[in-house]
Amino acid sequence: MIDSNPPLLHQYGALVRKSAEPQKAKKFSHQKHPVVDACSLPLIDLNGLKSSNEGERLACTVAICKAASEWGFFQVINHGINLELLRNMREEQMKLFEVPFERKVTSGLLNNPYSWGTPTATSANHFSWSESFHIPLTMISEAASWGEFNSLREAINEFAPAMLEVSRLLASILVENMGHPSDAIEKLCDASTCFLRLNHYPCCPKSKEEIFGLVPHTDSDFLTILYQDQVGGLQLMKDSKWVAVKPNPDALIVNIGDLFQAWSNNEYKSVEHKVVANDKVERYSIAYFLCPSYSTMISGCREPSVYRKFTFGEYRHQNKEDVKKIGHKIGLPRFLV
Repeated sequence: MIDSNPPLLHQYGALVRKSAEPQKAKKFSHQKHPVVDACSLPLIDLNGLKSSNEGERLACTVAICKAASEWGFFQVINHGINLELLRNMREEQMKLFEVPFERKVTSGLLNNPYSWGTPTATSANHFSWSESFHIPLTMISEAASWGEFNSLREAINEFAPAMLEVSRLLASILVENMGHPSDAIEKLCDASTCFLRLNHYPCCPKSKEEIFGLVPHTDSDFLTILYQDQVGGLQLMKDSKWVAVKPNPDALIVNIGDLFQAWSNNEYKSVEHKVVANDKVERYSIAYFLCPSYSTMISGCREPSVYRKFTFGEYRHQNKEDVKKIGHKIGLPRFLV
């Protein structure tokens, strides 16, 4: 296998040699928690929210809140995003990642949102076999930054508002269930505060037991909406076991982030998840992160609060500091009362 776009094998090998414990990486992904068979996440038909029947509308909202509490993950169908738009986004994403590695890493494509592997990793256990473009949505208006990828910009210009609408709809239901006005989330999150991440997981010559496509983590936002292909590889923690998620071609995946867990006083669960590497097929996904401004204060929705008050900016800064020092994020346990 030619390892040149990007040179992940070289970086991973250097980490293994540095640690002088190659077997540690092999055992890491399963040493604490077993993996169970693939399962289907709770599947919620958002057409229920539009029903003229009050019982059906209520059943849909209850299902959303229940999934957020019991799973931290769920799938939605009839979400209102045009399938042709989703396909177009995937095609444009693939064109972007096909650019030679040297150009992606040195030419400043899209003002340098490109990353690959895990630059902060201090051991093979913290390494992700993937590459991504993490794009602040404020960039969409900067036409000069996109160059030859203006068609990608045009696709994102349609895709991002559609994802914002779905994420706000779901978040408003969760917020109202916490006892807040349903429009509270609209006052905190808009196109200027949210992010889009385009992910590519190249074929990996190592076995999936030996290396991660994306290391175990929780998301730091309110919630994330994921559009993925049908390759699979996403796993989440459920009842102290890793559960493999079956891809559903008609659904978007939604997961709760740390901010919602803190705001809801642990009613909603921000669940650890990961992506396993694949030695035969490459994988693509697009994640939309519903985030507030860095100055937004997060506090529990009722007393006594499980977590002390903190701003999103403070939370992000602490996570970055922890990653630099120990190789991974600690997250909400840092902010317990």
